[in-house]
Amino acid sequence: MLVRRIARPLLAASFVYGGIDTLRNPQTRVPGAQPVVDTITRTADEQLPVQVPRDVEQWVRIDAGIKVGAGALFALGKLPRLSALALAGSIVPTTLAGHRFWEHEDPEERFGQLSNFLKNAGLLGGLLIAAVDTEGRPSVGYRAKRAAKRAGAATEKSLEQAQKRAAKAEKKAQKQLKKAS
Repeated sequence: MLVRRIARPLLAASFVYGGIDTLRNPQTRVPGAQPVVDTITRTADEQLPVQVPRDVEQWVRIDAGIKVGAGALFALGKLPRLSALALAGSIVPTTLAGHRFWEHEDPEERFGQLSNFLKNAGLLGGLLIAAVDTEGRPSVGYRAKRAAKRAGAATEKSLEQAQKRAAKAEKKAQKQLKKAS
């Protein structure tokens, strides 16, 4: 559909551009990402049996790479549901790291951060819609239920036919037994 061909690149553009900019200069994002990375690594260390890297710049680069890769795939319409989901997962920590409006006292700065926070929340909403968009085709669940019903009906029909053949064969065998006696 034409709308998807236009909307996907428009939605992906800010992710690809921002990701490339961050890959070129990750140091500008490190201070904002520090609290989020600390929270993630602390939680991961408590719940996972492996050590999670603590290098904030490495996390920033990984996030930027996800944005560029998934954004490009989404813009091109390749794996659109998966790439939208990856972008949605990537925008949450970015928003929490970069737009902490609740920490600002200056009303103008707070308003700017709140605006960007809400913009990212809107992007997240669009990505979630894109992640569940089946492009007019029935969902996998619907197709699976339908296939199961058809398989069940076919099995019942085959069973009925087999029972009829077995009954017919039994009658024939009984007739032959009577003739033989």
